[in-house]
Amino acid sequence: MLQPLPTSQPQPADPAAAAGEPRRLQRLGSLGAGRARFRELIAKVGSGEHTSSGLSRAEAAEALDLMLEGQVSDAQMGAFLIAHRIRRPLPIELTGMLDSYRRHGPVLETPGRRALCFGVPYDGRSRTAPLLPLVALLLASAGLPVVLHGGAPMPVKYGVTLAELFAAIGIDWRGQPLAALQQCLEEHNLALTHQPVHFPSAERLLPARDEIGKRPPVASLELLWTPHSGKHLLVSGFVHPPTEKRAWEALTTAGENDVLTIKGLEGSTDLPTSRAGITARLRGGGLERILLHPRDHGLHAEEAPWQNLEAWSQDALAALRGEGPLSGTLLWNLGATLWLADQFQTLDSALEQARALLAARSGERLRLQLAR
Repeated sequence: MLQPLPTSQPQPADPAAAAGEPRRLQRLGSLGAGRARFRELIAKVGSGEHTSSGLSRAEAAEALDLMLEGQVSDAQMGAFLIAHRIRRPLPIELTGMLDSYRRHGPVLETPGRRALCFGVPYDGRSRTAPLLPLVALLLASAGLPVVLHGGAPMPVKYGVTLAELFAAIGIDWRGQPLAALQQCLEEHNLALTHQPVHFPSAERLLPARDEIGKRPPVASLELLWTPHSGKHLLVSGFVHPPTEKRAWEALTTAGENDVLTIKGLEGSTDLPTSRAGITARLRGGGLERILLHPRDHGLHAEEAPWQNLEAWSQDALAALRGEGPLSGTLLWNLGATLWLADQFQTLDSALEQARALLAARSGERLRLQLAR
């Protein structure tokens, strides 16, 4: 006779695991709420190809909040940043991090006026001569509010920074209180926030960024974030097409509806003159790819190489007078920016205005006012 099968019984828990559970919970408790929570967020981005789930917008914002507020250890911060670098960020994660930067960072305003806000890599330039400080001066001299942001020399490139470039031509934004920057923006249409002074919580990330030796995804915030609150055109530099695509998606979700992306020199917003400039306008939910050809306007030339601050300052001052090796590239960038910022119907008319501003030495006059 067949015997009935035995009824299955629940298996007893692993005694070793059960014994270790109190110790695990005790250890988590000793970490503190912030570090314990951050362990969970690290697990989501660093669990491997098949088990990593990524972060929601709220979780990504929470992760960056914890880092900016100093609630995580250096080891945890490094682990998160390199794991996120290896896996690559989702656009929604960048949006969440952008939310955190908006909460913690400085804020400038231009009530009733649309500002031009530029985002370029904080680790600077090392191969080609930068133009953004000069373009910004000329745009501001034409009555357009311009908001910039940057930091001290930083990893991984340790190139020349926006603040150093401005200081080389007599305008030092470093150390100025935020109220003074707001006043300068109101009176002269130009301001640059400096991370060590105006966003010190973001400085907490630099040692880990330096030690891991690679740009983590949080570095993308330098291109996507602006300290300006209100109506603006966000001008963001990029190098690789996937970076641009992630930026579009992240910014759209974040509510940025007026964006210009530029495949600029060394990831900046400086348009090249040796090849076609690749840009795109994102507005009202639509995307338009725009290619700019300097050769069509008689402005084709090789990019001026970076040498040092002394040589650059001499060339920069000459360019503001419409002279020297940077003058043609400055004319091209100024005219293109005026047109892309909807100030003129055609690129040719924008270039004519750029020539007029240089001939009138408008940028040089503003530089002298700000250098006092």
